[in-house]
This record gives sequence, C-alpha cells and structure tokens, in this order.
Amino acid sequence: MLNTQFLNYTLTSPIMNASGVHCTTTEELQNLADSAAGAIVTKSATKHFRVGNPHPRYADLPLGSINSTGLANNGFDYYLDYVSSNNLEGAKPLFFSVAGMTFEENLYMLNKIQASSFTGITELNLSCPNLPGKPQIAYDFPLTEQILTKIFSFFTKPLGVKLPPYFDLVHFDQMAKILNQFPLAFINSINSIGNGLYVDTATETTVIKPKDGFGGIGGAYVKPTALANVNGFYQRLNPQIKIIGTGGVNSGQDVFEHLLCGAQIVQVGTALHREGPQIFSRLANELADLMEQKGYQSIEDFRGKIKTS
Repeated sequence: MLNTQFLNYTLTSPIMNASGVHCTTTEELQNLADSAAGAIVTKSATKHFRVGNPHPRYADLPLGSINSTGLANNGFDYYLDYVSSNNLEGAKPLFFSVAGMTFEENLYMLNKIQASSFTGITELNLSCPNLPGKPQIAYDFPLTEQILTKIFSFFTKPLGVKLPPYFDLVHFDQMAKILNQFPLAFINSINSIGNGLYVDTATETTVIKPKDGFGGIGGAYVKPTALANVNGFYQRLNPQIKIIGTGGVNSGQDVFEHLLCGAQIVQVGTALHREGPQIFSRLANELADLMEQKGYQSIEDFRGKIKTS
C-alpha cells in the first residue's frame, strides 16, 4: 500500500529523515537504516569538518523548533566513505547531501562524487539559512542558474537540489523556469523558514545563541508554507523532476497532505528530533490507516490530486 517509486527505486514507505536530523554520525545513519524509513539522507556535508555555531543552537518550541546549527558535520570524506561502503544492491536508497561554503567547494565535492563508486542520489543544498554572513544561494536566481549550468557540464549521476521556501507566485514561476532547463532528478522543498526569532519572556532572552537568536523555523509553524511550495512547484516543474516534501510533518495526515500536494517522498525533521527513528513506523501506520479510511489502495490513487474548493 505504501510502496512508492522514486527514480529507479521502489521504497517500502514514502517517509524518510530530513537532512540535519539524526544523520550526522554513522551510528545515527545506521539507526535510520534499521528503522521503517523508506530512504536515508546524510547531514549536508562541507569539504571539511565543521563544529558549527555555538550552543544553545536548537530549541523546541510549542509548535515546532528553531535552530542555527551552522552546518555542523563530519566533513565530506566521512560521508563519502559511508555512502560508498553502504551502496548495496537492494538496500534503502541513499541520498548524499552536500552544501559547500563556496561555489568552488561545491564543484570540488560534486567532482569527487562523480568520480567515486557512489551510485545513489546526490542532493545539493542551496538553502542553508544559518551561516552568519552567507546568503541562501537559491534566493539569487542568476547565481542558481550559473551554478547548475556549471554542474551539469560534468555531473551525470542523479542530482537534486534542496530549496528554501518561496513566498511569491512570481518566484515560483522564475525558479521553475530555471530548474526546468536542467536534468534534475528532484527538488526538496522546503528547508526551514530562515531567520525567525523566538523569545523566552521569563528571561527576556532569545532561546538560541547564534546570530543574535535568529534561526530557521521548523515544525507545524511551516506546514502551510511547505505545502504551498510543494504544490506550487508540482504545477510548474517538468514531470521528470520529482518533489520531496519537507516541513511540518508530525502525523500520517501531514504525510498524506504533502503527497496530495504532489510530493513523491516526504521528509521528517523536527518530529524526528523529538521522537527518534521509531517515528517512521508510527507515521507509516497512520498514513496507511488514513488511506484505508478513504478507500485508497496506493499512493498514486491520490498523489498530486488536491482539489480547489
């Protein structure tokens, strides 16, 4: 019932982790491999190990979370070794996420992936909002087009991009026009809503330290924005560019809504951080129950078929 096709893979569940949550170490990645997640994505890697921003840099909020981790990760080679050694026939699909600090760093990592034995799926993160002094690349449309043009001059393995949220329909139009020029395998939409601020009224302070308390917002706060981005791009992208929906997933109903709006796979971040990898079984069971109540035999019976009132 929950099987879903993604590229050349058949996933037993459309639900997986969002990059940045429970995927920094090989132990955490193995936890995901042993869970009911349908696929696995690594922490977005930079060329070198990064300790990230100072603590406290994550806080749970009443309806979600705020974080400014600052791309803390174990470095590109650490994750390349993992995904290459675990690139086994019949295993869960592996997504290798990279987020260079510079254009040149992205090109370096993608060249190494191209030359490696890794045959999984690469995600280029163009949307990290938590680096002091670094703008989100995907809000610069000419630069995004320039980067993708250069990358696809040499990169031939399956590649997708992780995008920030957009808030204007004309921006959906403009970004889709750029993305449709390239042989992208997928987009991942959305990353957290950047540069939110949450105040602890008891102490009259921000709840995280980096960037004077400004951080990416996740959880239920962002679901309407995430669904709008998923459906906005579903309406505009070439059909061969699949959509991974991310943002505000805490129940099987949330997964259902992402799929209904056009997502092929749905990622879980804040709720995974709170609940741990056992969440994948719960979400899958809730999704299956909801589908049964509605009389759906497969995800394709309803995926992308949202109606307007």
